[in-house]
Amino acid sequence: MMPKPILHSENLAIGYPKRNEPPFVVAEKIEVGLQPGELVCLLGPNGAGKSTLMRTLAGMQTPLHGRILLNQQNLNQLTARQLARQLSVVLTEPINAGMLTGWDLVALGRHPYTNWAGRLTAVDETAVNQAIAAVGATPLAQRHIHTLSDGERQKIMIARALAQEPKVMLLDEPTAYLDLPRRVEIMHILRQLARDSQRAILLSTHDLDLALRNADKIWLLPKGSALQVGSPEELVLNGSFEAAFQADGVQFDQQTGSFRIAMQQAGQIDLVGEGLSAVWTKRALERVGFAVHEGSNGAAMRVQVLGDGRDVRNGRIEWQLIKSRQTVIHHSLTDLVDDLKVSAENP
Repeated sequence: MMPKPILHSENLAIGYPKRNEPPFVVAEKIEVGLQPGELVCLLGPNGAGKSTLMRTLAGMQTPLHGRILLNQQNLNQLTARQLARQLSVVLTEPINAGMLTGWDLVALGRHPYTNWAGRLTAVDETAVNQAIAAVGATPLAQRHIHTLSDGERQKIMIARALAQEPKVMLLDEPTAYLDLPRRVEIMHILRQLARDSQRAILLSTHDLDLALRNADKIWLLPKGSALQVGSPEELVLNGSFEAAFQADGVQFDQQTGSFRIAMQQAGQIDLVGEGLSAVWTKRALERVGFAVHEGSNGAAMRVQVLGDGRDVRNGRIEWQLIKSRQTVIHHSLTDLVDDLKVSAENP
């Protein structure tokens, strides 16, 4: 039996009121919930309303209609202190932290628990240290915020939100300014936090591949359509994911879970080979527009990967290209691709 959601919405409509005019509705009839220990990714194209939904769920923006319940309490009836003890938010906008250290900034997350003087108790200090350790930021604790990289600063911001000891964490584009390794690291940290602490974590992101690989559920918000909820696999298999991100000249590959640019097909080609070298040979052939069939299937051209497919770095790989009753051996994948480009341009 599934536990009750920590946060859920009922017949929620989000958008912006207008003076003397009907409100601008971004999305409506939203019925979603966050479960303990769950990592949920909010996905959708630009302009679909992801940030508006995040701000509304965080209590920073008033719903146009419906209500949001946090631990069975109406969100808009909670005091700021009550809300901050149950829900924390990490926004995309950079902050001006002055000369604060990482530890000082994380300690601000204890504000809902301190008195008017803001003095930290031993319990507060323990919570700060645990939050910093949980995101792997202990080496950053005594460094000043202005000396940190974007990825390091984001770890500190997540630790600050964690120091609030919330039941729900909402993060709006937490990986927006990070390079790929740091995006992977932050996603892994959030996934582990959800599992280990049984918090419900919702993040909006444009990292579609990372979301498909890591999210327990996806909230998919197409532009101008109803929000859909499901596992990543369900939304890919039923076509919802492809439809939400459909764009001219871009195709979603359900086999790989990635997007690629639609290209004029250069022709059919068979590929014979195994291992990592065959995988990347297939990608190279597809990149220049060939429809690749694995194995010998009677195509007019065939590529066979020769040698030990596991030992690319030592130069023990060759590519045999058979076309027009001719056999050519190439010693690099670049040469093979260049040859095929010429063949495609001069059939």
